[in-house]
Amino acid sequence: MKLKNFFATTAVSVLATAAAAEYPERPINMVIPYGAGGATDISARTIAEPLGQAVGKPLVMVNVTGAGGATGSVNVQNATADGYTMLFARVGSHSVNPAMKATLPYTLDDFRFVTVYEINPVACAVTPASGIEDMDDLITKVNEGGVTYSSSGVGSLLHLAGAMVLKEFGVEDPLTQATHIPQKGGGAAATAVLNGTATFLCTNSSALASFVANGQLIPILVTTAEPVPGFDAPTAADLDKPELHQLVGWTGIAGPDDLPDDVAEKWGAWMAEATKDEGFVEQMTTRGSVIEFMTPEEANEFIDTQYNTFRKLVDELGMRIEG
Repeated sequence: MKLKNFFATTAVSVLATAAAAEYPERPINMVIPYGAGGATDISARTIAEPLGQAVGKPLVMVNVTGAGGATGSVNVQNATADGYTMLFARVGSHSVNPAMKATLPYTLDDFRFVTVYEINPVACAVTPASGIEDMDDLITKVNEGGVTYSSSGVGSLLHLAGAMVLKEFGVEDPLTQATHIPQKGGGAAATAVLNGTATFLCTNSSALASFVANGQLIPILVTTAEPVPGFDAPTAADLDKPELHQLVGWTGIAGPDDLPDDVAEKWGAWMAEATKDEGFVEQMTTRGSVIEFMTPEEANEFIDTQYNTFRKLVDELGMRIEG
């Protein structure tokens, strides 16, 4: 009887200790699915300090690159859902890729998003030498023929953005009425417009901010409802194109789909605190980003809506990449 009581008491003690153990007890691995120096990497490393302070444990930043963000995403998809391996998800890896690529090794349902915290407005821009001053001028030139647009590659956000903007402004078949010129990265896409290889591009405002500031590129549209600081251009709301509000870049944080509720709730609280950090907000705003904290529920709704918008466009235009 005494031995039985001893084991019973020990079992209760072990269970009580386990119950008292609170997440997180050790450092958390934060997977960045893109390379050093890119938009996702900059966003992740800028928020790392205030986020680490909110979490109270070290955050181990790891770049796991490849396949347009898919390699790092799969790394988190297959991780144990205990909150110790989390992903800096991005518009490319979790909106554009699922909408455009048939052979992607994951779907949105394989992840649980705990927040979206950064919005990157998309802006369309041309050079002063183009003679294009607004969207009406651009569409007129498209209808006349000979217009090209650059992107960071086939199946990229920039590729989809150029087609989506033209379609929303009445171009019935933008894939044939304007010629897509893919480049090796966003910087090369901007350079293609600067040197006259391409007529225009639509990309994240942060990638255009310096070119716009020094007058090398002229913005003719921003896809947000509100004006973007530093961009003297009409918004999609000004031009009555509300569908384009979904055409934005973003950064968020996600875990595997079976991430526990209590872990997701903690991440929501941590990110709410971290995104109020004045230094973080100032640095990201200077780069053209809009810091907009979303709760887990808001983040999932936002991403689902954006994905469905992109998928509809991809299906309508036959942009689905099967290989």
